[in-house]
Amino acid sequence: MTQHLVVTAIGTDRTGLVSQLARLVTDCQCNILDSRMAIFGHELTFIMLLAGDPSAISRVEHLLPSLGLELDLLTMMKRTPAHDLPPVASHAVLSYQGPDKVGTLRAITALLAQHQVSITALRSKTVAKDDGQWMEASMTLQFLHDHPVSEIKQAVMQLLHELQLSGEFSAQL
Repeated sequence: MTQHLVVTAIGTDRTGLVSQLARLVTDCQCNILDSRMAIFGHELTFIMLLAGDPSAISRVEHLLPSLGLELDLLTMMKRTPAHDLPPVASHAVLSYQGPDKVGTLRAITALLAQHQVSITALRSKTVAKDDGQWMEASMTLQFLHDHPVSEIKQAVMQLLHELQLSGEFSAQL
């Protein structure tokens, strides 16, 4: 029976960290089903979804803390069942940019939650421009069968306008 484990590792970015973590996973006979890596400041954040038989998952759980200590990483793990995807009618990508203001991401994600829209990926960053700090963000969204995508798009675009942001909402049916 295949089991799943979510692993997160955070530490000062340096060459070879991802390779050493991937080697541990491979040595324990687990498979990396999904992963994400990002650099925040000088910190590397690496997240993996692993699959393996019960003994392989247990080996990772047993060996990762000592590897984390050796590499000066903060590590966290949590077992999770396989993810059953709901029926999805369509996807969309929402991209926006504009002056960086406190609460922008909260306002947009609250509107999406109100409309029962799932966010499956999110990337946002602030960059310096001549006229101050500028926010750029992109989200991948999922809509269930009974969601009126055009109404949600209109509500999102209205909110972007109110927040003085420019954006694009491209639905993919």
